[in-house]
Amino acid sequence: MSATPRRLVSGAAVLAALLAAVLVAGLWNVTQGTSGVGTWDLLRYLLGAHETVGGVPIGDVLTGSRLPRMAAGIAVGTALGAGGALLQSVTRNALAAPDTLAVTAGAYFTLVVVAAFHLSVPLWASGAVAFGGGLLAAVLVLGLVGAASGLASTRLILAGSAVAMALDAATAMLLILFKDSTTGLYAWGSGSLAQLNLDAATRAAPVIVAVLAVALLLSRRLDVLGLGDDAAASLGVPVRATRVAAVLCAVLLTSVSVTLAGPIAFVGLAAPVAVRLVAHRIGALNRHVFLIPACGLAGALLVLLADVVLRAVLGAQAAASIPTGIPTALLGAVIIVVLALRLRDAGATREAPRTPVAVRSRRRFLLVVIVAAVLLAAAALVGLLAGSLWLRTGDIALWLQGTAPDLIALALDDRAPRVAAAVTAGAALALAGTVVQGTVRNPLAEPGVLGITAGAGLGAVIALDSGRPVLVVTAVATGLATFAVIAVLAWRGGLLPDRFLLIGIGCGYALTNISTYLLLRADPWDTPRILTWLSGTTYGRTFADVLPVTVVLLLATPAVVGLRRQLDLLSIDDDTPRIFGVRREAARLTLLTIAAVTAAVSVIAIGVVGFAGLVAPHLARALVGARHGRIVPVAMLLGGLLVAVADTLGRTVIAPSQVPAGLMMALIGAPYFVWLLRRSR
Repeated sequence: MSATPRRLVSGAAVLAALLAAVLVAGLWNVTQGTSGVGTWDLLRYLLGAHETVGGVPIGDVLTGSRLPRMAAGIAVGTALGAGGALLQSVTRNALAAPDTLAVTAGAYFTLVVVAAFHLSVPLWASGAVAFGGGLLAAVLVLGLVGAASGLASTRLILAGSAVAMALDAATAMLLILFKDSTTGLYAWGSGSLAQLNLDAATRAAPVIVAVLAVALLLSRRLDVLGLGDDAAASLGVPVRATRVAAVLCAVLLTSVSVTLAGPIAFVGLAAPVAVRLVAHRIGALNRHVFLIPACGLAGALLVLLADVVLRAVLGAQAAASIPTGIPTALLGAVIIVVLALRLRDAGATREAPRTPVAVRSRRRFLLVVIVAAVLLAAAALVGLLAGSLWLRTGDIALWLQGTAPDLIALALDDRAPRVAAAVTAGAALALAGTVVQGTVRNPLAEPGVLGITAGAGLGAVIALDSGRPVLVVTAVATGLATFAVIAVLAWRGGLLPDRFLLIGIGCGYALTNISTYLLLRADPWDTPRILTWLSGTTYGRTFADVLPVTVVLLLATPAVVGLRRQLDLLSIDDDTPRIFGVRREAARLTLLTIAAVTAAVSVIAIGVVGFAGLVAPHLARALVGARHGRIVPVAMLLGGLLVAVADTLGRTVIAPSQVPAGLMMALIGAPYFVWLLRRSR
């Protein structure tokens, strides 16, 4: 048999094996449930025995719950697996997926907007709404990153993760502000296969089949596109049209999945990665005519197994409250880490993405410090005065003297610790972000992207009902443990910055989903409180919460300033520190440890806040130049200013209701981040 027929036979055999595995997993899935209907009951029903279990007809259980859940799992897995394969092919990036390119976050956000504002959308149009949101998110990420050379880099995943973070923050704000009209969407937002009947899966199936048919028609073009844009163009392949068509197919598949079962995470990453690993041994899978359906079947198998294994291990009743998206997200996080471990160093030729930074004078530096300090003081003053009850400066004087009326004293007793928490936490996040960006040589990195704050947030959620000392110790311990795991995994012949970033992103995803699991397992009365904490808030803070952050800042700031020369050299490239006698890995590890401690402690004061550690250092760098001796104080002042403004806006824009400071910070930071991505292309 010649090579081509043999390859066709091997490809068909793989598809047949995957299809058989999906059928077996589907049958296993049908036997699991909370109704008590087991395998023998189903067999007797199929043989014609019309019995009941617990007073419920077996046929009703099968058609009303079991089969719809299985069908949803197959449809969702097929759509996400094939969509992930298409995105990986057009970007030539093994980490590209609906989740890492913010497609899932965009689709979920638009559906929450529709629910929150009671927009009247026909049932058949909900998929179109999700498609629009996912498409806009994908276009934003791909457009900001730039040409195909940028698509294959870590930069794509950083951009997608940060855009997804902004969309998730906006979604969380809607869930908090419109909790009556979005009831149940938080749990659904982690992916749920629960269905009322077969109608939804029946509507989704023709769309999935049609899109897969279009994708298969593109398979030969995608095969050639894998050779590179120039080679594909020379062979007559319309590169731009092929890429646009493939992305549209991937986004449409993702939107159908989100509409059907919510955002089930990382199936679009895990399934294509698994199939591509097999393709190293079975060459037929390198052809997209086999790769796309194989990834779809692998995705269906993954979703069904995640669902059925979870119920088999925890029991059907206990597993009912855990969305299917949580175990698949944990698996996706593991895959990101594994792929990052396979990443090779680009060597001394590697350059960090950066924007031009002009040389700034000492006079300019002093002027910026003075202006930033004045603005910070003004923001703190406004934070004390603003709220559902607006005060005057004389009220603050009376409060300091202890002679203020009870209402004013009560308001300032609440606001003063909150303002102090916002300022100190913002400064801490800015300091950590400055160190992280300089050390890994990437202005798009920050403690939130690296998973450090996610680790500290998980510790805080675990100890939320404990005393304050236990909460402080647990948050710091889990934040440092997260950093230790990231550092150990990334340390292979040195702390490669790209590898460190990717492992941090993977660990952050895993820890965020563990926090979600704890949130869903908690008392429903505690859900808003925990969700608000995870969104970043100063609500209920006391000066006791501010003290640990202040102490760490007093210790960490002079330490970083003392290491400013090493940080300057590390931010250039890998060779320059060695030339000047700096022990590169030791300096990098020391600085990142300081950043981890600072970021972890900031969670005590304000919860989990993103973008402050990203925006403040970059603004400081643009204002005072590239020397970290100047960047550090300016970034800390700007970080405190940004979070203080976000906190004040959150307390006043919809008073007496409040928006968590972390969500306001995301809304402020996201537009700046978009501009930063555009500038640093």
